[in-house]
This record gives sequence, structure tokens and C-alpha cells, in this order.
Amino acid sequence: MTTTQTNKSFKVLQLTDQHILPQAGKTLLGIDTDFYFQAVLNDAVATHPDADLILLTGDLTQDPCLSSYQRISARLAEKKINCLSLPGNHDDFALMQQVFNKKNNNTNKQTLTGDNWQIICLNSQKVGKAEGYLQPEELTLLEEYLNDQPQRYTLIAVHHHCLPCGSHWMDTMKIGNGEALLELACKYPKVKAITTGHIHQILKHKVRHLQLLGTPSTCFQFKPDSKDFALDNCMPGYRWLELHVNGKIETGVVRLQGQLNELDFDSSGY
Repeated sequence: MTTTQTNKSFKVLQLTDQHILPQAGKTLLGIDTDFYFQAVLNDAVATHPDADLILLTGDLTQDPCLSSYQRISARLAEKKINCLSLPGNHDDFALMQQVFNKKNNNTNKQTLTGDNWQIICLNSQKVGKAEGYLQPEELTLLEEYLNDQPQRYTLIAVHHHCLPCGSHWMDTMKIGNGEALLELACKYPKVKAITTGHIHQILKHKVRHLQLLGTPSTCFQFKPDSKDFALDNCMPGYRWLELHVNGKIETGVVRLQGQLNELDFDSSGY
């Protein structure tokens, strides 16, 4: 558990689905994932110099290895902002913990921000599978954190989405027991949002008092409302979230300027 003291709103920059490759300069679906991760990171920090936290919500790597995580860690360290990371289906969580649990970079499940908020990170990885699932101990831990900090507003972060996003092929990979997560979160009025990665596109739904947010990838994007795998020519981006002391969340998505001309639209998967 980490406590970050603040007497103001707390600003989070969510970057997701970096898909960093074992060797720098290599491409995936035509995209240099290292290059665009650094470009999105630089833009996010330059646009939000008051950011309190960088949140990475999974699929940091494509094929997890030490060098990939080390390059990510080095880029984050340059920004001198606290960082929080959770695993996606492409990650090796043990290796992430080995590399990232340092002074300003961690994989903690719970982060307390002053007196008002907590950020709870869940692991939806089903090892060896693309789809998500929350093990019973993840839901138990979530409930423990919510009961231990009843005065705090809560932002939940997890890799996989818990409700359909509208793309059939992608929705086969959502959290298999996502309804259990929603049922639990909705029992607590101070849980304000669940923010996710995985879908490589924007998502914004509301279930009762709860915002459900999806965030673009820092590399290639998936075309919304697609029956089968399809790429979108939208630029990479990130989400910012401002957590106010009264429980209100302001949030928005920012994309890089330009065109993604190198994208390989002939690919049938990745």
C-alpha cells in the first residue's frame, strides 16, 4: 500500500497496451511500438505537467521479457512521476514485479491519495489465454480494500473490459466474470469508475453511479463495432483522469496529431 499526500485534486495519466517488443525498433502490425509509447508518454506529460501518477493498465509488452520491461521502466523514470502498473494478457506479472517495484514505480494493488481517494488495481490475467477472468481472491481483496477505507472514493483499474464494447471478436475476451465485478462495485457508492485497457479504443458507459471507461492504445487501434479483427487508422493516445476531493471525476482522451501511415491493414491478427 502506498500513500501519496495531496491537498488538491489528483491527476492520473492512463497509458495502456504498449505492446513493447523484445528489441527496440522492431514493428508490430507495421507500428514501432517503442517509438509511439515514448511519443504518447512525452505528449501526456508535457500536456499535463501537474500529473500525480502515470497508470499503465496492461499489455505493456507483446512477448514479455526483461529487456522490454527495462526499456519501459527507463522511459518512465525519466519523467520523475510516480508510476503504477498492472498486468494484461500479454504480460508476465512476476517479471513486471521484479523490474517495476522501485522507488517511483510499483505494481501495488492499493494506492492511497491523501485523504480522499484510493486506486485499486486488479489482475484480470488468465495465464496463457487472451480472455480475462478475476480469480476469487481478486474480488475478495477488492472488497477488503473497500471495507477498510469506507471514507475514500475509489477508482478501480483493470486490463480487460467487464461489459461488451460492441466488437464481437474483442468481446469474446472480456472478463468472464465481469458481472461479479460490477455487482460488487455497485454495492459501494464511493466506487466512482472502472478504467480498462485491452480494447484499443474509447469506451464510456455508465452503470448506476459507476463510470466504465476504455482507453486507446499507445500503438495501434482496433476499429469499433467490428465483427472480426479490424484495425482503425486513429492515432495512438491516452486518457487523463482528475480525481476531485468531492468524489467527482473529470476525464478525457487525447490522441497524437498526424496520420498512422505505416499501419498494416492487411494483417488478420497479432
